[in-house]
Amino acid sequence: MYKSRTLTNGIRIVTEYIPHVRSVTLGVWIHTGSRNETKDNSGISHFIEHMLFKGTKNRTAKQIAERIDEVGGHLNAFTGKEYTCYYTKTLDTHLHFAVEILADMLLQSNVDSKDIDIEKNVILEEINMYEDAPEELVHDIFSETTWAGDSLAYPILGTKSSLEKIDRREILQYMNHHYTPANIVISVAGNFDFDTVVNWIDEKFGYLNAKQYKKSEYQDIDFNTKISYKNKDIEQTHLCMGFDGIVQGDDKIYELLVINTLLGGGMSSRLFQKIREERGLAYSVYSYPASYKKAGLFAIYAGMNPSQMPEVIKLICEEIMMLKQDKITEKELKKAKEQLKGNYILGLESTSSRMNSIGKSALLLNKIRTPDEIVDMINAITIHSVSDVIDKVFDTKKVSAAVVGAIQKDMDIKKWICF
Repeated sequence: MYKSRTLTNGIRIVTEYIPHVRSVTLGVWIHTGSRNETKDNSGISHFIEHMLFKGTKNRTAKQIAERIDEVGGHLNAFTGKEYTCYYTKTLDTHLHFAVEILADMLLQSNVDSKDIDIEKNVILEEINMYEDAPEELVHDIFSETTWAGDSLAYPILGTKSSLEKIDRREILQYMNHHYTPANIVISVAGNFDFDTVVNWIDEKFGYLNAKQYKKSEYQDIDFNTKISYKNKDIEQTHLCMGFDGIVQGDDKIYELLVINTLLGGGMSSRLFQKIREERGLAYSVYSYPASYKKAGLFAIYAGMNPSQMPEVIKLICEEIMMLKQDKITEKELKKAKEQLKGNYILGLESTSSRMNSIGKSALLLNKIRTPDEIVDMINAITIHSVSDVIDKVFDTKKVSAAVVGAIQKDMDIKKWICF
């Protein structure tokens, strides 16, 4: 059962009571991420996420870790392009402590200059680690290519040059502007008493000043039809190519999820069966949609021997053209819908996933759909509605791509994209 309340200062609380469990997951969502940054402070949202674990006026970094361990709980955070989330998972008997420690971290952090210098080195190593994982790096380069000129293209980790410019003044200024009640949603899922947890949250977060800053808003963004190459002396070549997708909040995302399931969303998908199982041309091949405010993406990834890339690209293009020309069958639609419903329901079987679902929905969409409502929307998908989305998304005149690997001087994958 969902319940919500808005504190006097504007912080929104959304909850889901699950009586048959003994755990509670509590998340504090901030409506800011790498998309809210500039080129000069790129990576600051993620940097702040790190800094809030480095100690407060009441606890050292070690004491924060020790206290969550003492109650057998879990404390972590993550940063996306449009949000940052800090969360705990504890027994229901320790929920008051969870509220207190998250409030302490978010509202009483030291943000010490010495810790900033130390954490810069940590994040630089994180960037180096990412650079050494080309199967991950290619997705960032693809985003940078597709949305070049907009902050949505910025990497969540930032860059080595932008990190050097971040100091205590910059961090506090950014937090003052973005860590405000209008940009905060607190989500709770598990076994708890609603009025009690609201009172605890109000006690710890209610005094936060309701500053006159607007909620995070974003401009319209163009999809760039470009191809980028990054040379790395590695054995495989990694390819990411794709199309303009469905924006966040558009219900047609469910049709795109059906398309993704059939095209490259699993081991029985067309791309996996054709490229890996039948031809043995790639170990990993898959597709995925990504949705943001006023922007969307449908991407296809493959990692292969460089000599196999022309054939892999040809097969990807052939599958897309078959999808455009022949659409999908009723049998395929039924299978994909059942797969989607199964994955969705099974993914909700923990308090962590429930907290994520309601918190992210409330923050980004200002609404929460029940599982039954989402299942009903999947059931309502038709051949006709899927066909419309295929025609909308797979515009073969608007294709973007990124390649990471041992790039030949004369490489031009445009000649292999045979639309």
